[in-house]
Amino acid sequence: MPPSSAAKVKPWAMTRARIISCERRVLPFLKQIIPRHAWDPHKSVAQNLAEMGLAEDPNKAIPIPKKLLGMEVESDTQQPGKKLVRKPYVVNEMELEASLPEKKSNTLSRDLIDYVRYMIQNHGENYKEMARDEKNYYQDTPKQIKRKINVYKNFYPEEYKNFIASLKPEKMEVQ
Repeated sequence: MPPSSAAKVKPWAMTRARIISCERRVLPFLKQIIPRHAWDPHKSVAQNLAEMGLAEDPNKAIPIPKKLLGMEVESDTQQPGKKLVRKPYVVNEMELEASLPEKKSNTLSRDLIDYVRYMIQNHGENYKEMARDEKNYYQDTPKQIKRKINVYKNFYPEEYKNFIASLKPEKMEVQ
């Protein structure tokens, strides 16, 4: 056999490899969103998504009008046929999940809260002293420490007021 025929790659092999690599990139993401019982492993990604009423390629699903592209040519009046959606519950579940309000995580770590309280308790508003403190493990600059204290003030305003109020009697006793 001549060596040139062995080095030749069959055209369908490259297409198959491209499809497999696409599925390896897309499938893990889709499996997080789409319920397992709705996915048929014997069908392609495009076929599975079409059955659920989802688009594989958003550029093909919603075409850009020619006017937006700068062309003044009238578009064709042909409308593509309606697609048959066999699993509409997947889209309904996704819409329901998307309509839920986003959870806001307005919490700080316990370590950061303790750090800020320690700094305020020992140094008050002196950020340069805070930067030189031995408990400043991450070697924060005065501005970084000030920013962390402001974040604490914004996240827990009532707790901050109570903490400052509890510090004032201690300072009066010392004087």
